[in-house]
Amino acid sequence: MIIIYLLIILVTVCILHFIFNHNEAARILKKIPGPKDVFLVGNAGDINVDPVALFKLRNKYAKEFNGIYRIWIYPLGIVNIYNPEDIEIVTSTNKHSDKSIIYKFLKPWLNDGLLVSKGTKWHERRKILTPTFHFNILRQFCTIMEENSSRLVNKLDTVLGQPVDVTPIITEYTLSTICETAMGTQLNKETTECGKSYKEAIYAVGDVLVNRFTNLRYYSDTYFNLSSLGRKQKKHLKTVHYFTKKVIEERKKLVTETNITETEDESVYMFKKKRRTAMLDLLIAAQRDGLIDQAGVQEEVDTFMFEGHDTTAVGLIFFLMVLANRKDIQDKIVAELKEIFGDSQKNITIEDLSKMRYLECCIKESLRLYPPVHFISRNISETVKLSNYTVPAGTICHIHIYDLHRQENLFENPLEFIPERFLPEKCIGRHPYAYIPFSAGPRNCIGQRFAIYEMKSFVAAILRNYKLMPVTRPEDIEFVSDIVLRSNGPVYVQFEKRVDSV
Repeated sequence: MIIIYLLIILVTVCILHFIFNHNEAARILKKIPGPKDVFLVGNAGDINVDPVALFKLRNKYAKEFNGIYRIWIYPLGIVNIYNPEDIEIVTSTNKHSDKSIIYKFLKPWLNDGLLVSKGTKWHERRKILTPTFHFNILRQFCTIMEENSSRLVNKLDTVLGQPVDVTPIITEYTLSTICETAMGTQLNKETTECGKSYKEAIYAVGDVLVNRFTNLRYYSDTYFNLSSLGRKQKKHLKTVHYFTKKVIEERKKLVTETNITETEDESVYMFKKKRRTAMLDLLIAAQRDGLIDQAGVQEEVDTFMFEGHDTTAVGLIFFLMVLANRKDIQDKIVAELKEIFGDSQKNITIEDLSKMRYLECCIKESLRLYPPVHFISRNISETVKLSNYTVPAGTICHIHIYDLHRQENLFENPLEFIPERFLPEKCIGRHPYAYIPFSAGPRNCIGQRFAIYEMKSFVAAILRNYKLMPVTRPEDIEFVSDIVLRSNGPVYVQFEKRVDSV
């Protein structure tokens, strides 16, 4: 009997191997350079490593190959690109705009929200949500950012002169900001406690997703849902969804209790008492008009709560670390702030944020070296040429933003922090797809201007009051593979009161 089982296994393996090597798409894709694959399973063993080792492996491949390489995880073919010419081909139109199979792993969390959805649904939702980030709405949001920055400054006064893990401080700030702006809900004592659990659950879900992505057996929803990993995800998503549902309920309650009128722009609804428009208000109004259902509201709130707080927090964490290690950069930003504010302690307006040109260059340079969304993934919808190689339809295409931004042929001294490279005159001639921290093309980040304003407001408030002293250094950072760029351990900065406050 054992011999029969072994023969069955052997025959099955041989059949699969035959199919694999005689599949036309597989043969075409194998012409692209890539790491050596193992009989039948391809490169599955290479990527089945811990998150730190996986990120290092990616860096190794990026140096070994020239802007493109392929990976086999039988039966999946993956092409990895990190050169602007190929990225433009894939992202500049809607032809390859559908997200790849790996985004299905986000479905239990984000369902079919803007990040994951496609086609008509994506277009309709984008149209509903775009007014949230109109300039006049962002002007109102700046007031909220300023209020949160003031609360942050008061908190930092209690930890002066000692190394501080900036991650929890910054994530609390960005979570409060996205709740009060896009969701129109200020965190009270109860929701603040839920918010802490929410942030912890987000990190845990990220760990689950990486584990699932690197283990082929978890690609099956049935197997995954029955596994301990699946049960872990279900537990943490319950916490995540409880928090976002609470935010929706509180805003809906306020909407029913408050008189609402429409502005001249019919898609934007304003509160008479507080002239601040929230993204959630648009969703509630759209639900009232039959343009979206309750599940649709939930999935968009889940999407924006995550993308709106976690990615910005990651960007700020690494930016503060860089500034703490570069006194010369700090001094230049402070000099610019003095030009704008003089000796006054006046609140920051949106006009003030627009004047912070050098600070914006610094933010862009930090996002180049430390892009929060370090990779995106698309499905190749039809056969296409990338780097003169034929890539067949159905191939997964990973776009490695982190590796793109560190290409020597695109950025001189790419590992050095040089904000001046983003001065307008320095950007002339640079490939438009060489720098894409907010993705690119039709599916670029809807909230990128909001994120830049939030980062400016945060850093300006910090540097008007504190000097940043180095603790964690750039060379200390060890990245882990996750849905956003994360450090394997805390990032510490020391704050000292600025005597000559701006």
